[in-house]
Amino acid sequence: MPVSRKLLCIVYAFVGLVALVVCWANNIQLFADTGFVDANVGFWKKTFVNPASRSITVDILCLGLAAIIWMLLEARRLSMRGAWLWIPFGLFVVMGAAFPWFLIHRELVLAKRNGSATVDTLNVADIVGVLLIAIPIFTYAVFALMNASSGVN
Repeated sequence: MPVSRKLLCIVYAFVGLVALVVCWANNIQLFADTGFVDANVGFWKKTFVNPASRSITVDILCLGLAAIIWMLLEARRLSMRGAWLWIPFGLFVVMGAAFPWFLIHRELVLAKRNGSATVDTLNVADIVGVLLIAIPIFTYAVFALMNASSGVN
C-alpha cells in the first residue's frame, strides 16, 4: 500500500478514534444516572431543546443518511464484504467513528485491487482549508471531552 494511502488511513483512524472517545465520554455521563432505555429517550428529547440543537440534529441525521446510502453503494461497487455491519455500528455506537473506519476498509480494498494506485493529492489550498475546518472541530472535541470528564452539563 502506498504511503499516501497509509497516511490517509491514519488520518481516518484518528478522526474515528476522536469521535468514539469524545462521544462515548459524554454518553457514559448521560447514561450514569438512568438506565439505557431511559437515557436514550432522554437523549432524543434533549435534541429538541432549542433551535440550535434541532438544527444540528437534523443536519447530522441527513448527513448520516446520505453517508449510509453512499457507503452501501460504494461497498457494492467495490464488492466489499460486510457493508451492513458498518450501519448499525454507526447508528448505535458512533457514526463519526463508523464512517472513517469504513473509509479505511475502502482504502484497503482499493489498494488490494490496484496496489500501485495512489490517493489523489490535495494542493496547499486544500490542505489549509481542511486544517481551518479540522482545528475548530478538534478544539470543540477537546472542550466536549473536558466537560464530559468534569460533569458539566
